[in-house]
Amino acid sequence: MAAKVQVAQDGPRDDRENREGRGAPGLLDTYREVIGHTGALLPVISFLGRLPVAMIQFGSVLLVTETSGSLATGGVVACALALGQVAMGPLVGRLADRRGQRAVVLGFSLLNAVAITVYTIGALLELPTPVLVALAVLAGASIPGIGPLARARAVPLVRRAGGDDRLVNTVLSLESTMDELSFVLGPALVGLAAVAGHPAYAFGAAALLVAVCGSGFALHPTGRTAQVTGQAPRARGDRQRLPRQVVVVRVGLVFVGVLLGACGAGITALTEELGRPGQAGLVYAAMGVMSAVVGLSMAALPERFGLYARWRLATAAAALLSLPLVWTDSMTGLYLVVTVFGAIFAPNLITGFALTERSCPPRRLAEGMTWAASAFVGGQAVTLAVAGRLAESYGPGAAFALGSAAAAVAFLVALVARPPAEGGPQVTRGAAGQ
Repeated sequence: MAAKVQVAQDGPRDDRENREGRGAPGLLDTYREVIGHTGALLPVISFLGRLPVAMIQFGSVLLVTETSGSLATGGVVACALALGQVAMGPLVGRLADRRGQRAVVLGFSLLNAVAITVYTIGALLELPTPVLVALAVLAGASIPGIGPLARARAVPLVRRAGGDDRLVNTVLSLESTMDELSFVLGPALVGLAAVAGHPAYAFGAAALLVAVCGSGFALHPTGRTAQVTGQAPRARGDRQRLPRQVVVVRVGLVFVGVLLGACGAGITALTEELGRPGQAGLVYAAMGVMSAVVGLSMAALPERFGLYARWRLATAAAALLSLPLVWTDSMTGLYLVVTVFGAIFAPNLITGFALTERSCPPRRLAEGMTWAASAFVGGQAVTLAVAGRLAESYGPGAAFALGSAAAAVAFLVALVARPPAEGGPQVTRGAAGQ
């Protein structure tokens, strides 16, 4: 009998050890397990539902520049759209925490489809710049935030099924990979539309996608479980406070956003300087594909390699690998450096979202995820205008240098950050990784 008990006890451990030792197949098994919790349809509709964000962010510059004849106007309007998303994103998350994702995402998806359509018509009618800015703000503010809300939906599903931190990290790796792929495919679709006839075609497709796939994401059966249930309503002043670690992570993500915005401006300026402006989209694609590949592989990292250690390593790599961009002066060199450099974005974003998930109270998870996304997008949006002027006045190297400086600050933020003390305010969901 003792021998049988021993075999029974050793069986699961041996299976776990075998899974961990299989390498790539073990990683695939982990992703299959995640899909088993969410269903195969949810990642598909969430990916298609977040694709319009990348299309309208990248396409706004092309659309307004095409209709107004002014690159400066295109940049101002695109920045207004991004700032609208940044300002409203956390409120969308807060509403989703309070009311559930189903009603909130459905309402914002339909509103966003209408806002994109009106914004596109306004651009085609060549309305005055202040009117276009207002319409762009509305288009950005009505974005349903499917990317961060998909994380806030999938993570509790995995937690409730008994999933550990490693499985949660796999969820976040998959979500960040879909983000990266959307920001590769979105600009490509806008570029194809521009070649085929007009960037406005892509905006029509974006409105249709957000209406159909955003509604599909809202009405998916998992939408019913994407809120904390079974607890009595709280008094107005009884909201759980977010731990300091959440705010620190947001600051770090702002500077990672600054890095991406500066690099985007530098890439655009350098390709124009080299007489190959059409190559900018392909350079972005090379960076995004590398980031997506690394993002998928992040799920294979061992749990003993904690989140704070990952954060410091990811920001340090960003600071170091961005430096060669400052001295890059050829298309071949740009492709080589950017492809390697692209490997740093997914680790920074995945780790930032993982730290946010570990620290946020369950009732405020959607809000925490949307805040993290808004911090990154906000840093990127504001920097695009500043870095563009730097590149115009002092060359592409100046924009890249701004990005490197931002990455260095992000590393300093990660370096001074400390895990919460035992018994502190952090929400306990397993080992947070130190």
